[in-house]
Amino acid sequence: MLRIDSDVSQPLHGVQATRAMEVALAAKLPAHTLMQRAGLASARLALALAPHAQIFWIACGPGNNGGDGLQAAVYLRQWGKTPVVTLLGAAENLPPDAHASLRAAQDMGVQFADAPPPNAHTCIDALLGLGSARAIEGRMAQWVTQINAFQGTVLSLDLPTGLNADTGCASSTLPSQCVRADHTLSLLTLKPGLFTAQGRDMAGQVWLDDLGAGPLRHDSPQMVLLGRPEPLRRSHDSHKGSFGNVVVVGGAPGMTGAAWLAASAALHQGAGKVYVCLLDDSQYGADALQPELMVRDADALDVSGMTVVCGCGGGEAVTARLPRLLSQSPRLVLDADALNAVAGDGHLRQLLTARQHRARATVLTPHPLEAARLLDCPVAQVQNDRLAAAQTLAQSLGCTVVLKGSGTVVASNAALTAINPTGNARLATAGTGDVLAGMLGAMLAQGQSPVAAAHAAVWWHGHAADQWPADRALVAGELARTLRP
Repeated sequence: MLRIDSDVSQPLHGVQATRAMEVALAAKLPAHTLMQRAGLASARLALALAPHAQIFWIACGPGNNGGDGLQAAVYLRQWGKTPVVTLLGAAENLPPDAHASLRAAQDMGVQFADAPPPNAHTCIDALLGLGSARAIEGRMAQWVTQINAFQGTVLSLDLPTGLNADTGCASSTLPSQCVRADHTLSLLTLKPGLFTAQGRDMAGQVWLDDLGAGPLRHDSPQMVLLGRPEPLRRSHDSHKGSFGNVVVVGGAPGMTGAAWLAASAALHQGAGKVYVCLLDDSQYGADALQPELMVRDADALDVSGMTVVCGCGGGEAVTARLPRLLSQSPRLVLDADALNAVAGDGHLRQLLTARQHRARATVLTPHPLEAARLLDCPVAQVQNDRLAAAQTLAQSLGCTVVLKGSGTVVASNAALTAINPTGNARLATAGTGDVLAGMLGAMLAQGQSPVAAAHAAVWWHGHAADQWPADRALVAGELARTLRP
C-alpha cells in the first residue's frame, strides 16, 4: 500500500482504462480474488488509521464497492473488531462477487443494522465506487449526510461517494451529497478525479493499493500526477547570459504591480536578466522595486531573442503589442489580459496558432474564466471537466496550457496531460498568478521545454504555498522571493 504524496510522480487512469485493467487482471486470478484483496487492503488501512477503534460503521452500497466494504468487515471481524454494516439495496440484487462477500460476512457473524451505529469510532464509505452514475438520493443521501456529520475518521473506498473519477466533480450540485473523506483508498489505479476540481477537498489523504496489478499500472497511463521536479543544473562556467533574458510586458495604469511581481518572480527563479516593459507611461520615471530589474520601452525593445511574459496587469493596452510579440518572440508566456485579448480577436488567435508551425514555444496560463473565454463556453463547463478543457485548448491552439485551480492541469500535444498535486487555498490571493507567469518565463529562458517548464513551475509554485507558515497570510510579493532557481 502506498501513501500518495507530492514528491513522486504517479500514473493516472480513468474509468475506462481502469475497468479494462480490472478485467485483464481478474482473468489471471481465481474468482473473487480481487474483491478479497480489496477488502483486505481496506481493513488494514482502516485499522492502521484508527488502531484503537473497536466499532466500525461500514456503509455498503448495492454494487461491488459495497462488496469491498463487506469483505473488509469479514477481516475486521476476524481481527476481533466490531464491524457494523448498513447495506443499501436487496441482497439478491448484489453482483456475484459482492454477494459472495455478503455470505462470508454473514457466516463470520458480522452485525447488520438498518441505521448507523451511534457509538462507531471509524466509518468506511463503501456506497458508490468507480464509474457509478447512480443519483445520490433517498436513503443513500441520508447516509452521505450522516457520514459527513460523523465525528470519527472517514475512509472512502476507491472514491468518495458522489465524486466523478474522471473529472473530480461531485455528481450532485449539493456539496452535502458527496462524501468528504479524511482518507481515500484508491484501488487498482489512481483516478484523476481525486486530484483536481472538488477531488482534493473530498478525498483527503489518498492511498493506493494496486491489488497486485504491478507493471500493468505503468503500461498505458492516460495522465500523470506530477512529482518533485529535478532542479536545474547551473554550471560553474556560467555568466548571466547563460540563463537567458526575460521581458515582462504588462502593467497598464493602475495595474503596474502585476508586472513587477512577474518580473521579481523571474529574477528569483534564476533568469540571467529581467526587463520590465510597463504599459503605464507615467511610471517610467519611477525607481524599480528591485534594482536588478531593468525598465525598458515595450515598443523599442528587440524581443527576437528573448523570452516574453505578456499580459500581467496589461489591461486593454496589451492588445496593440500582441501582434509583434506573437510574431517575434521565440518563447512566450501569455497570462491574464493577453489571454482575454486573444479570446476576443480572431487575428490574434491566428497569430497564436501559427506559432506551433514555426517551432515557437508558447505557454498559456488561464484561470477558469479566462479558459472559458478562450473556449467560448460557460465557466461551469470548464470546471465540470477541467482535464477536457485544458486538452481542448492545447489541441486547438497548439500551445502548452496551464489551467490554474485546485489540481492545476498542464496539457500539451507533446506529452501526457498532468495534474499538479501541490498548492492550497493560500494561493487564492491577488498576484500569485503573476508570480507563476514569471516563474515560467525564467524556466523557458534557461532552456527548458514548454512542458518541462510548466511542470516545474506549477509544482514549485504550489510547494512554496504548502511550506508557507500556517499562521501567516500568503502575500504574492513574499512568495516571489521564496522561489528556488
